[in-house]
Amino acid sequence: MEVLTRRAYKKRKRAIQKVIRSAVILMTLTLGSLAAIVAYAYQLEPPALSVPETTVMFSGDGAVIGEIHQGENRHWIPLDHMGRNILEATIAVEDKRFYNHYGFDLFRIGGAVLANLKSGTKAQGASTITQQYARNLYLTHEKTWARKWNEAFYALRLELHYPKKDILEGYLNTIYYGNGAYGIEAASNIYFEKNAEDLSLAEAAMLAGIPKGPNLYSPLINEQQAEFRQEIVLSSMKEAGYITEEQKEQASKERLKYASDTDLQANRIAPYFQDSVISWLEDKLGLDNALLTSGGLEIHTTLDVGMQKKAEKWLENELKDSGELQAAFIAMDPRTGEVKSLIGGKNYQDSSFNRALQAKRHPGSTIKPFLYYAALEHGMRPNSMLKSEETTFLYDNSRKEYTPGNFNGRYADDYITMLQALAVSDNIYAMKTHFLLGFDVLAETASRFGIESPLNPVPALALGASDVGILEMTGSYSPFANGGYLVEPQFVTKVLDRDGNVIFEAEEEKDLALDPALTAIMTNMMQGMFEPSLGASFAGVTGGSVSHFLDRPTAGKSGSTSTDSWMIGYTPQLLSGVWVGYDQNESLSDRDAGYAKKIWAKFMQDALQEEMKLAFPVPDTLVEAEINPFNGKLATEACPVRRKTYFFAGTEPEVYCTEHLEHNTDLAEPDKDTPDEEDGEKDKWMERIIKWFN
Repeated sequence: MEVLTRRAYKKRKRAIQKVIRSAVILMTLTLGSLAAIVAYAYQLEPPALSVPETTVMFSGDGAVIGEIHQGENRHWIPLDHMGRNILEATIAVEDKRFYNHYGFDLFRIGGAVLANLKSGTKAQGASTITQQYARNLYLTHEKTWARKWNEAFYALRLELHYPKKDILEGYLNTIYYGNGAYGIEAASNIYFEKNAEDLSLAEAAMLAGIPKGPNLYSPLINEQQAEFRQEIVLSSMKEAGYITEEQKEQASKERLKYASDTDLQANRIAPYFQDSVISWLEDKLGLDNALLTSGGLEIHTTLDVGMQKKAEKWLENELKDSGELQAAFIAMDPRTGEVKSLIGGKNYQDSSFNRALQAKRHPGSTIKPFLYYAALEHGMRPNSMLKSEETTFLYDNSRKEYTPGNFNGRYADDYITMLQALAVSDNIYAMKTHFLLGFDVLAETASRFGIESPLNPVPALALGASDVGILEMTGSYSPFANGGYLVEPQFVTKVLDRDGNVIFEAEEEKDLALDPALTAIMTNMMQGMFEPSLGASFAGVTGGSVSHFLDRPTAGKSGSTSTDSWMIGYTPQLLSGVWVGYDQNESLSDRDAGYAKKIWAKFMQDALQEEMKLAFPVPDTLVEAEINPFNGKLATEACPVRRKTYFFAGTEPEVYCTEHLEHNTDLAEPDKDTPDEEDGEKDKWMERIIKWFN
């Protein structure tokens, strides 16, 4: 019996020694493997920390107007902009030993393994902040041992290459907080409409509890469960020594005010404008769409939110009962080209097609100012006269004919001045001018004003029968308003990357492309469309119905075709254009045709009510003469209509009007001395017309 006991003892001793040797070998291999793993992880390059970030768009005064993100709504902010409350709440509830481990917590792992073995599941987790950050950056959320191994390895790499500060900052900028919010700044904005650094203790504790289960602990989904989780966070903070019992109690009792569903799902401010900004950045700056949607950029735009709301108000008010009728609107500063407001359609939800940028339509008579500018360049004057009458025009060596007409078939059947022709939008005067100049002249002149769309040099071009864009057409009026300078429509003032580096900053570019004196004369003439007296002889001025809305120097031109209605007008500090029509080129009714002018006039009055009343610039080379606008002669006290009009010095009329004089021989006499001069000028133009047409 004793021998057996001794033999058994020796056998047991050998077994124990074998186990110890095996354990030592295993431990050596394990430590060696760990050392090899650490060495391997260390010699690898630092893992990339880049994640998609939300791009933020700002108005001209710095207010946030929109966010651009693809999938993940995230605003990356530095750790020192997060506030103490959220840092301490997160560490207390997620990883108490965060500053004392190297990526994974062996105590938590052991406890989780035992709990999972007992339950027969993988429900119990033990991931540290570093592991969660690694999972967010590089892995999926599937619960497998392979994923856990990769998670631990990436966590080790992060700990070996980055300080704790960077890891905590990255975690708080990437973790999901529910309701589409990735990162603490996006969560603070969505849940409380404030920045992370402004969160109260109670708010920080509420948000810190959400990542455990966003669909369970979001206060917007289940407020009761969220408050239960908040209490756990506050208790963890007290146990960690971050807060006192009194602070915990105060935070527990605080009633939190959350952003409403309306706030969360609010319509984007100026959605058509924002789309225009994206298109501009891609087309003009060549920025990649991936950078725009996930690069965390700051885009500072030219939008005036107040002006945008006024434009939307008047467009909606006027078109609320207009059925399928569509509209586009643009307002800009003609001095700089900065686009202050843009609307691409009646309802963005119904149609995101941006008519302001994407549609091309016939501009109608809004093209006539370019024609008359060219006429002034070729020697005509505001008081140059041509006959308004039914006319058939022959061209192409008399092989073709063209018979335009005036609105409602109304003609003066007499000679009228260019000034009056523009005010009443007489088509015959415009067509005769077009034939006199040559068809190519209008197309070339329009291009100097910034029209890039190809214009077909045919007779109908003088009446706007060629497609142009709404922004293009509106912006081309800038030289009239600013004294001859060509400015590009501008949507963006500055773009910053995620690190605050400037990648684009607008510079003021003004090219003096037109004659300031001629643009001043044209502006003076275009003010005539709002002067009812200019249409007294045979047809009303085209802006007479809205002239009562204008209380300052204002110029412009309306235009209409069977399918398009336009109004473009300006003051020295604001230019705006409105187009109204149907997407499928349906014909407009008389009522449809009136909307554009009403929207434009009411907007201009509203937008400028607090602004200074500025005069248009007038070069020293011009003189002002008071004329009778119907015959172009110097007006007398007896003339029923007198109008101050600009001329180049030395070209102003010298003959007084005598049509309304009965007894004033002092003024009548000079007219007798010079009738041949006036008649000769008229005959000269008529001779040229006859030469062209016959």
